[in-house]
Amino acid sequence: MTDFISLPFYDLFHESGHVPGIREKLPSLLTGAQRSILEIGAGTGLITTSIADWTPAEIFALEPSAGMRGMLLSRLSARPELLKRVTVLPYDALSVDLDEPVEAMVMINVIYALEPDYRKRLWPVLATQLEPGGLLIFTWHDGGPPAPSPLKELEARQVGRHTYTILSEIIESDEERCKARYLYRIMENDKVISEEDTVGYAYRPVRDVIEGELVSAGFAQTDAPEGLLAWRLGLQQF
Repeated sequence: MTDFISLPFYDLFHESGHVPGIREKLPSLLTGAQRSILEIGAGTGLITTSIADWTPAEIFALEPSAGMRGMLLSRLSARPELLKRVTVLPYDALSVDLDEPVEAMVMINVIYALEPDYRKRLWPVLATQLEPGGLLIFTWHDGGPPAPSPLKELEARQVGRHTYTILSEIIESDEERCKARYLYRIMENDKVISEEDTVGYAYRPVRDVIEGELVSAGFAQTDAPEGLLAWRLGLQQF
């Protein structure tokens, strides 16, 4: 249900949010990937099509949400040259089982949705799907979860005569998890014509926790631009 509430806002706000920065920083990390890339949590394909523009690699775009997949496939249909190069995987990341290991994996704004137990189980699964020396890349914010805060406007965008607005409040927060409420509002002038909200959890582990989990799964950290972490799968375990 959460996906369907936020879906009309997704591209509208992400294109003016984190996506431009990712498009600047990610290409240099993927220059060595020529054969295959797995994108985990591909969403509506905002980064998927960019990866296809930067590299000649075959792309596996994993997205469990049917609503997001629908928009992703619509985006691909507008780029017919990509239809034979991008495979959309409709399942959970723990179920990924490719014919052969990929050269790189990308997770943009996905780690924050992963519960700690799920995340710990995920790294070893990804290690089996990544070639020796392959690269795992994901977005990262230091500092742990945000503190509780009242409802406030995050951003507003104008579309014709309507204003689309997202508001958020942090209800509670602990060492890694925060509980947040998001309100999605559409207005025409001063009249609210649509308003829906959802409550969910996000996870912001500290750096030491992530480092311990990934090292245990056989990864070693490498250089990455600010806002991203990059890890290579250690050759010694193969």
